[in-house]
Amino acid sequence: MAALLRNFFFLFILASCTAQKASENVYQKTISLDTISVSAAYASPYQPSETRAFDLLHTKLDVRFDWNKQHLNGKAELQLKPYFYPINTLILDAKGFDLHAVSLQNNGCITALKHRYDGLEITIELDKTYSRKDTFKIFVEYTAKPNDLMVSGSDAIASGKGLYFIDPLDEDPEKPSQIWTQGETESSSCWFPTIDIPSEKMTQEISITVKEKYLTLSNGELIYQTENGDGTRTDIWAMNKQHAPYLTMIAVGDFSVIEDTWRDSIDVNYYVEKEYAPHAMQIFGKTPEMLECFSSVLGVDYPWVKYHQIVVRDYVSGAMENTSAVIHGGFVQQTAREMIDENNEDIISHELFHHWFGDLVTCESWSNLPLNESFATYGEYIWREHKHGRESADYHLQEMLSNYIYESQSSQEDMIRYYFDDKEDMFDGHSYSKGGRILHMLRKEVGDLAFYSSLEHYLTKHAYQSVEIHDLRIAFEEITGRDLNWFFNQWFLASGHPNLLIKHEYVDSTKTQSIIVEQKQTRDKTPIYRLPLAVDLYVNGGVQKETILVSERYNSFSFDVSQKPDLVNVDAEKMLLCEKNDKKSTQEWSFQYYNAPLYLDRFEAVVALGKKARKDSLAASVVLSALNDPFWKVRSIAIGNLEAIIGLYETQIKIDLIALASSDVNST
Repeated sequence: MAALLRNFFFLFILASCTAQKASENVYQKTISLDTISVSAAYASPYQPSETRAFDLLHTKLDVRFDWNKQHLNGKAELQLKPYFYPINTLILDAKGFDLHAVSLQNNGCITALKHRYDGLEITIELDKTYSRKDTFKIFVEYTAKPNDLMVSGSDAIASGKGLYFIDPLDEDPEKPSQIWTQGETESSSCWFPTIDIPSEKMTQEISITVKEKYLTLSNGELIYQTENGDGTRTDIWAMNKQHAPYLTMIAVGDFSVIEDTWRDSIDVNYYVEKEYAPHAMQIFGKTPEMLECFSSVLGVDYPWVKYHQIVVRDYVSGAMENTSAVIHGGFVQQTAREMIDENNEDIISHELFHHWFGDLVTCESWSNLPLNESFATYGEYIWREHKHGRESADYHLQEMLSNYIYESQSSQEDMIRYYFDDKEDMFDGHSYSKGGRILHMLRKEVGDLAFYSSLEHYLTKHAYQSVEIHDLRIAFEEITGRDLNWFFNQWFLASGHPNLLIKHEYVDSTKTQSIIVEQKQTRDKTPIYRLPLAVDLYVNGGVQKETILVSERYNSFSFDVSQKPDLVNVDAEKMLLCEKNDKKSTQEWSFQYYNAPLYLDRFEAVVALGKKARKDSLAASVVLSALNDPFWKVRSIAIGNLEAIIGLYETQIKIDLIALASSDVNST
């Protein structure tokens, strides 16, 4: 699920970082490894991928609304076939319905079917045993009553009732009347009967009957509209490519529609409240460029028939990647003046990247959620890198790390989590922020060409399918020819992160530079990592580039150099997801600030020197210089340390602050 609002996004994601719930039961798993036995205790039950007894091929819905009662009156026609084994009983997810009819349609004949309904599932006795070569259609007539559901939400998705009526009686002058849906995780079955699991894929057609004054939106394309002569209109939306039921959406309301296109063939429209119509292009107008960026870098063109975005009131999450029809919360609607301080490009790019990772290729279970959310989070980095440059992207990368490290203080979980109490627990800083950082490390490990070639292969091989983490690994191995089990095991299938102590020692008599790297993380849940790292040695005006492999708890490396380096820059690409204590002198940090090439080099240096600036004049001079750094975040850190150096540079600080206040292009 995508709920990403730049600064608010990270707060939102951290808010969804719920600590693992206590459980009365401890679940034990024993694995036999030749002559040894490993036993692991879990506080939560094992969560397998759902067994697929049936394949849901197509869903056809006819929906109408009772605004007074806040009910949906629906007719559903589901085309299905047994997945593999012969079977005579069908179970459909259907939460909180009044059922009016359940029948089988065959050759024009309708046969009523016996069924049991417990308020959550319809258990249907079929008219015979069907084989995997058979297809059949089930018809369900029902009323969905979302407000009567006894369901709870989560920190990530505030409510789980699936269908929402906003000011249905038009009583609030500050709020428009709207209807919209939210399917993730398994709430589509709150408004239509389905097999509500992420591994299911279906095509669909939805007929929506509304008052003529309202617009509708759904997945796919609008294929037909008809006025009914009674003040209502029926819109028919068809989705001819398969996607998961949780990605199905409808929205109804009085919107302005601003039309845009991509490659002159894909409609890219923006649905906003009328007062925000003049600002819609500024809010969403980079979307076509994002479509081109992602299609180009992935080698797979945007795969859906349109890309529309709609803003609704009182949305229960940040945003949602419904296939071809994204819903955004009301915070996205801003005036031009408001967008000076903050825009929502991260959210918009996140939801769009989901249309490859999540919509085209979908996690087969919520345990594998990082295959959706980690990629969408990294999509933000890719967009920033394309549009705003690496410094902006690396700033975002550092924010991902900070958010994950904050969460890790109270919770450290496996990225691919097969043990949890509630699927909503998966929507946390691990699945988003940590996962984005892991993908960046994978990119640096294999190289850009191999990274994007592997993603193209993965997307092409598994298009319109569901996947687990090993499918991603195998795709990378098939392209690169490398065994990457070690990478996926330590980063995706284990918890925690490295905590590194880095020391440097130069021996003049032998002209040798030594680097000591200790892995200080505790061993109870966190592995000893295998960490290939780039090291830049700044010697005699040049850069000597080396690589090291940190693979033990204590690691020592030595390099021949012509003289004492001015700087030893371990993890020169600044790609590693870790906590580290790098024992550099003030002189080395100062040299790093002025000479190392990356934003994160300067960021690290100013953070380190800011702690020394009160008592160290060299550190203070770097902080002063950082007031004029080319990137705003470094300037901001410097401002935060001015109290420590005000006694040394009061006049210059005043000059610099006045200049920043009057001319800084970034208002943050």
